Amino acid sequence: MRLLAERGGITAHVTAVRLSSHSHPALAGQSIISISPPMAKLIFGCGYLGLRVAQLWRAVGHAVFAVTRSNERAAKLAAAGVEPIVGDLLGSAQISVPQGVRTVLFAVGYDRASGASIDDIYVQGLAHAIRYLPDSIQRFIYVSSTGVYGQTAGDEVDEQSPCEPTRAGGKACWAAEQLLQNSRFASSAVILRMAGIYGPCRIPRSADLVAGRPIDAPAHGWLNLIHVDDAAHIAVLAEQRATPPQTYVVSDGHPVQRADYYRKLARLLNAPPPRFSRAPPDSPAAERAVSDKRVNPRKMFAELQPTLTYPDYRAGLAAIVSGGQ
Repeated sequence: MRLLAERGGITAHVTAVRLSSHSHPALAGQSIISISPPMAKLIFGCGYLGLRVAQLWRAVGHAVFAVTRSNERAAKLAAAGVEPIVGDLLGSAQISVPQGVRTVLFAVGYDRASGASIDDIYVQGLAHAIRYLPDSIQRFIYVSSTGVYGQTAGDEVDEQSPCEPTRAGGKACWAAEQLLQNSRFASSAVILRMAGIYGPCRIPRSADLVAGRPIDAPAHGWLNLIHVDDAAHIAVLAEQRATPPQTYVVSDGHPVQRADYYRKLARLLNAPPPRFSRAPPDSPAAERAVSDKRVNPRKMFAELQPTLTYPDYRAGLAAIVSGGQ
């Protein structure tokens, strides 16, 4: 594994790199700001979102390391140009952090196959990561969720809204946020409360629509979304443009009623119009259906100034379906 040495006393020069349609088709034409000399990044959770962030960093010359539990996953990361570190955030063994790492992205998702609880993965996993990291970390980007809000009456929420989560995932994210904000990395923390991430190979309920099966959720209720490619770009901008400590809600800024979303998706898929049914009591679908809020990301747009490739769900779904994804 390649280790990066400290580079003190070197003046940083800012350059803009325009992404090509060949290497990054979804973000073609966008500029990513590169700070030279290149700096090492470390990712916990280099999956659906994290790998895209890694690719953006690598495109401008940064070395990217990623922690994974799986040797098989480590091989895939290496093939993608990411330098894997095999380690278990819930294990007792020390995870060696390469010298020169200045930025950490914690984007760990819940893996039900792990046998651990969501609280163990989100909170205890973060606690272990904090324990392993050197004090030299200058940016700690934590991917949280708008699930930290428990509003159920269609209220508008932003960074100042009270966090009263009702579901296990939201409670775990809120506990992890508080852990980070009370840790030795509090002053370098940037928290990104992501709305529902969608993208290629991740459009929930599309198979049900095509098959004519009902959606087990109410037709009414707000959905807040962000395309995964835009979410990755925003994570990069959070490192570059945020002045920590900061918290941002991240969405495309266009909440949509559930019925309107599925009607649009059905038309794109040439599927029958959506039908809705009541989810079984105490099911995950029933818990999700209770949430009803409209996320306002005005702070994100004002301070991070992203240009979204997919400014709303219509653009995002059309691109995914037309690409056969």
